[in-house]
Amino acid sequence: MRLPLLALLSRGPAHGYELKQDLEQLLGAAYPQPNVGQIYVTLGRLEKSGLIEGEEVAQSSRPNKRIYRLTDAGTEALRAWFEETADEPRVRDEFFMKLALAPRTGLADQIALINKQRREYLNTMRNLSKLSATEDRDNRIAQLLIEGAMLHLQADLDWLERCQEELEGLE
Repeated sequence: MRLPLLALLSRGPAHGYELKQDLEQLLGAAYPQPNVGQIYVTLGRLEKSGLIEGEEVAQSSRPNKRIYRLTDAGTEALRAWFEETADEPRVRDEFFMKLALAPRTGLADQIALINKQRREYLNTMRNLSKLSATEDRDNRIAQLLIEGAMLHLQADLDWLERCQEELEGLE
């Protein structure tokens, strides 16, 4: 949750509930929704680590709220995150989060992210193929594990292709 919150704050200052709403709107119902308490705890940790700054804002008819903004260190952490490749697919997928948030930050290009992730998946498939060739053929569990990983990677590669087609169709 840390880096997606930083990505949302790269657009400008916001409070925790706004960030929760932004995530829900951006990702829809398919992505497990964080609770607002989790967001505020994470914002507190990000502030302690110097990646964001918080400021109390007075409200006349409500309790004060805390508005957070990204620091230079937060921007650098976000840039580093966009440079990393995601290493495992899942519904709560870090790569997809990068892909969804990249246009909002202006720090990464969606097609470049797809190409970089594609290279990572292809390298992993190559390494799994080598591993499969050296693995004991009688160890069916190890072979099934490798085969399953390769099938997941192929599906991920197909999905990356679909994402690229969709995004290029938007241009």
